Amino acid sequence: MSFAAEYIAQLEAFAARAPLPRVRALHLPPERPADDGRHGHSGHPRGEFCALELEDGSIGLSYVLLDDTLARLRADNGLAAVDALTLARRYVEGQGIDRTLGFVCANAITRCLFDRAGFRPPNSGDSIGGMDPQPGERIGMIGLFGRLVPRIVDAGAQLTVVELDESLAGEREGWRVTTDAAELETCSKVLSTSTLLLNDTLDRMLGHCRNAGWFVMVGPSAGCLPDALFARGVTLLGGSWVHERAAFLDALERGDKGGDTASKFVLTPDSYPGFDTLLLRLA
Repeated sequence: MSFAAEYIAQLEAFAARAPLPRVRALHLPPERPADDGRHGHSGHPRGEFCALELEDGSIGLSYVLLDDTLARLRADNGLAAVDALTLARRYVEGQGIDRTLGFVCANAITRCLFDRAGFRPPNSGDSIGGMDPQPGERIGMIGLFGRLVPRIVDAGAQLTVVELDESLAGEREGWRVTTDAAELETCSKVLSTSTLLLNDTLDRMLGHCRNAGWFVMVGPSAGCLPDALFARGVTLLGGSWVHERAAFLDALERGDKGGDTASKFVLTPDSYPGFDTLLLRLA
């Protein structure tokens, strides 16, 4: 079963316990020049993500710069009062814009579950998830996180970045970018963008990382239930936790970073109680 199918099955089990809030609105970043932020894995600049808000204030986030997703969302954004679970199922059943809408709604439902169960993931104190790069260590990166490259290279590690964009491929000073995911097979640690959850490359990339004892997935899109990811070998999931809803949404729509309206969190198999435990806490 795919990650998407497992994820939605969990949300269906949650919905069977109690009615879910309906969709309130989809919030989009402002329009920018076509080339602004296209290679935004380097720290997730403004304009890469949308936020879907449920009627109880729960918010989910998703990357929106795949293909023409953002342009199509601007043209068709009539989601007010839509049934949340029905929309979330598009993550499994749909393609393109439908898959993105399903995913971001699923993430909003996850936040609803966490809140109702009284679960708050611990804050992250490290942008590279405790990687601790060592001299000579082979480290892989899926998606170019440009601002994190110096921390890895300066430590003396050998960094290989896997990108889908062929225009980024080539040798750099102390590191390289390739489109060949097979090069991840010799890496002991891998840092990945959470965009894998949207572009149908998750299982393929994880298949090339069987020799990695450390696989971290980070990004605002990573606000999903982690059970099926941990079962596949992900060792840490790092996402964004919105704690000032109105100010966060206002900043997103203006193209601002949002300041202290959200913080980064981390989930590991040790810090996460598990989906079944969250369901038990609902009572």
